[in-house]
Amino acid sequence: MTKDIKGRWYVQSWTQEYDDGRVTHPFGEKLEGFIEYGEGTMFCLVTRSPRTLFSSGAQWDASDADKAAAYNEFLSYAGGYSLDDGHVTHHVELSIFPNWQGGTQRRRIVWGENGELMLIARLEEGTPNARTARLTWRRSR
Repeated sequence: MTKDIKGRWYVQSWTQEYDDGRVTHPFGEKLEGFIEYGEGTMFCLVTRSPRTLFSSGAQWDASDADKAAAYNEFLSYAGGYSLDDGHVTHHVELSIFPNWQGGTQRRRIVWGENGELMLIARLEEGTPNARTARLTWRRSR
């Protein structure tokens, strides 16, 4: 049976398993967000829950510390995508992390027993930060 990734998927978990045995949860164990696949386009939004509110200023004149904390609790990117051989490749057009823009993010697709979508990626291979990132998503209702 072929499964279709199209549609909206809500984040359930995100772990990073380092080659030295460490396991981290980049935004903690309670998350909010979704990834959505359309007709050749995708976007992803993931955040810690709850987010830390700014303690100073408004959206544009908040302190640098408040702005840095907001960045450290939020991931977003969007662009096109392609599927091949059990993988999805995200062709990143825009990202909160500017180093991803214009590049690709390849993820292995693993289907859970209850229809969960798991996206798995190897990151920073060959460095002391080499790790496997695992994000689990459930389909919208």
